[in-house]
Formats: sequence, C-alpha cells, structure tokens
Amino acid sequence: MTTQTIRFLQRGAIREIGDAPTTRTVLQHLRETALCTGTKEGCAEGDCGACTVVIGELDAAGALALKAVNACIQFLPTLDSRALFTVEDLRGEDGTLHPVQQALVDCHGSQCGFCTPGFAMSLWALYHSHPRDAGPPSRDDIAAALSGNLCRCTGYRPIVDAAQRMFDYPRPPFDADAVTQQLLALKRTQTFEYRASDASGPHTFQAPVTRAEFARLRAAQPNARLLAGSTDVGLWVTKQFRDLGDLLYIGNVDELKIIERDARTLTIGAAASLEDAYAALAGDYPELAELWTRFASRPIRNAGTLGGNVANGSPIGDSMPALIALKTELVLQKADKTRTMPLDAFYLGYQKTALDAGEFVASIRVPRPVAALRFRTYKVAKRYDQDISAVCAAFAITLDAQHRVKDARIAFGGMAATPKRATQAEAALIGGDWTEDTARAAMAALDADFQPLTDMRASSAYRAKVARNVLWRFYLETRRDAPLALADVSAFAYEAHAASEEQP
Repeated sequence: MTTQTIRFLQRGAIREIGDAPTTRTVLQHLRETALCTGTKEGCAEGDCGACTVVIGELDAAGALALKAVNACIQFLPTLDSRALFTVEDLRGEDGTLHPVQQALVDCHGSQCGFCTPGFAMSLWALYHSHPRDAGPPSRDDIAAALSGNLCRCTGYRPIVDAAQRMFDYPRPPFDADAVTQQLLALKRTQTFEYRASDASGPHTFQAPVTRAEFARLRAAQPNARLLAGSTDVGLWVTKQFRDLGDLLYIGNVDELKIIERDARTLTIGAAASLEDAYAALAGDYPELAELWTRFASRPIRNAGTLGGNVANGSPIGDSMPALIALKTELVLQKADKTRTMPLDAFYLGYQKTALDAGEFVASIRVPRPVAALRFRTYKVAKRYDQDISAVCAAFAITLDAQHRVKDARIAFGGMAATPKRATQAEAALIGGDWTEDTARAAMAALDADFQPLTDMRASSAYRAKVARNVLWRFYLETRRDAPLALADVSAFAYEAHAASEEQP
C-alpha cells in the first residue's frame, strides 16, 4: 500500500505529517511536535477537558461546523481533511485578546490557570455556534457547553459569568468562508491510506469515503480495528497501552452519517455523532432529553457515535436500555449484503455481539412514537454530569382504551453482563390494569430478572433497590388518576423538545 500524508489546516496553513504512529494523539502532536503547549494534559481519558480543542469540518450542506473535542484521545490521522483550532488561535495578530479570553480575565475566571485553555476552547466553540440574534446563552446552554471541563480552584460562577459577558465585546474577524474553501481543497474523494511504524511494527490507517468501499475493506480485513470517535478505543492506548494493529476509520463516510425519517421509522447512520443522534431521538421522544444532556459531555458526544456506542457492547452504555425498550433494530452489513436484527438479540455476552467476522453496524432503526405509548428513562449515578451509570433504566408500555397494559418493554444497563430486558417484570405487567398493584408485582418480579454485581459504583443490593424504585417512579409519572407531565419531572424536557422541533 502506498502511504499518504496526514493533511490538515492549522493556524491558516496546511500541515502535512507522514511519520507519526497511527495512534499518536492530537495532544501528543500539539505538545511534543507542534510545541503548542497551551493545550494541557490532565486525565488523558476525555474527562477533565484540559486538552479541549476545536475541530472544523464540512457538514452535509458544505458549511463549516466547529466542534469541541478532547485532544487526548483523538488519533492524529483522524485530523486529515479537517481544521484544528487551539488556544493559540484565539489571540489576534495585534495581540488583542479574543472576547472569550477578555471575558475570563474581566470576570476573574481563572486562578491556577491549568484548566483555563480548555474552558476557553469550549467557550470559543459556543461563541461561534450560538445564534447572534438570540441574545446571550442561558446558564443551561453554558452548563451544557462546559460539561466536559473541570476546574478545581476557580469555581464555576465567574466562568459562567464570562460565558455570558463574552458576547458584549466587539466581534473579532473570523473568515469562515476562507476556512471552508481550504477544507474543500483538502477533501478526499478516495480512501485515505496512511502507513507508519511504531515499537510494535508497521500499522495502517484507512479512511474510506463511501459506504461501499468501507464495507469492502471491512470484509477484506475482518481483524482490523474499527474506529469511530475513539472515545473508548482512545483509552485503550492512553490507559491500557494496547497495540491496536491496523485501523479502519468510519468517520469519513458521509453516507453513514445520514439521519432520516419516514412515517414509521427514524434511521440513524452508524457514523452519526452522539450529539446529532440524540438531537434526532429527542425530536421524536422528548423523554430522552435528560439522558441526552447527561450522556458523557459535549466534547465526547461531538466525537463519539451512536453506532460505536451500540457496537461496543458495554453493559453500562446509556443508549442501549432506551433503544431496546423502543424496539430498535440494527442494520448489519457485510460486503454488499445486509440483514436486520432486533437490538435486544444483538448482545450475546459480556462485550460479545452477534456480528460476524467482517460485518459492521450500518444503521440504527427506531420506531416512531405512537399515542398510546408511555416512555421514560432514568439514569442513576454518583455525579449528575459526566458519570458512568450505576443503573440506567428505560420503560415503555402501551395501554389500551381501558388503561390495560397491552405491551411492555423494560430494559436496564448496569444490572447484568449486557444491556438486558426484564422479561419477568414485563410479563407481570402485560394484561394487567396500569395500577399500583400491577406496578408492585412487576417490581417484585425484577428480582427474578437480575442478580446484579457489586463494584465501585454500587452494591448489588443498591442496584436491585434502585431498579425497583425507578419502576415505581415510572408508575407514579404515568398513572391514570394523577399523571405527571414530562416538563414537571425533567428540567431539560421542554427546552430540548422545543429545540428539536426544527430537526428534519
């Protein structure tokens, strides 16, 4: 294979790299090669946000999209055909501070300063994405933008104050059209192929641009490691020091990023980002708004994909319980053949799936909502933001005209070796009146469905109790005599639903 160089835009110039290992991180390149040391290393796992940078790429309409991501877990070859912005880009050529920086200074938004460049880049992304005619962003908007940034000494109030004040200063020039034209010149029309060696030997990084070519390469190289947002795989390198071998990257296949609806189904391409996927899901199911907000952080959702979250097979992946409860199906592809499988049949054991060698998840198909459906999700974790669930639950029941349960789907994460349905609890519900007695019978049946383990996040007894309690909460919110409106039980539901109404 003839190797190509990694080409990306940084500080107004095209950078070309041909000698970096395929798993060298963007952060390592910035600090050790480019000497852009404003970007800091903290956790090296995408949690603290000290390494936050902004990636610019062309969206489906050909416009420039700017997204904050964690440089510590992004592999350098994924920058190919994209633009990289760091804290060094913010200051003007004449030395003038950017409004983001000036606001942080004026609002005393920094003490030790170690985390400040990451906050500045998350705020810079917000600065350019927030509509100018909408007034300053709300505190909820700001909290969401900063959900991936941690500060241990300043406190968040002055940083939030800076986020609101940054729009009060004169707007500095930013030539988005020029960046767009440069990215159009860099755009690949054929597979990007990169080869480099490290201590373990030569490895390849291949990034096809069509679904057909991706499928061909996957079938021909079933042992190659699939890479999407690297929000999990990146940690295999930075924390476990694993040799990943050859990499096959899905992030350049625009066909697999498409999100579309018909009368019956919402179809989400496997390469669509978690942020875009949840925006579409919440458009149909506003009950998912809180889970969307609490799923990792904005930089993780910008990089990670729903297809990757599903294919990973983690027993604590927050997406799967909701998708299973909604009767989601997967479209699996091998070469030019596809097959459809219910998501609840996809997981065979701990991080073991039904994928054949050379097969991949191509899309996720979620049924559109029906009027008789009652649906809720609940995430229980030690922290409200950016935390792994101890228990994640989803409940979906369909009621008939007499308020009897016609159908029930209950799924949990964190309760077994895989995301799993509670079939005994479902059986206790189906055919019964949606009453307190029926709900309590289903709660008791959960003990036959799960024998959860004890780990650092929660004990077995705690998980079992939480599972029963969230089922009881679901009943209280959807009971016939005194139901609770979604806006009354979720601080995020109404606002997120309103924002999602513009989704196609």
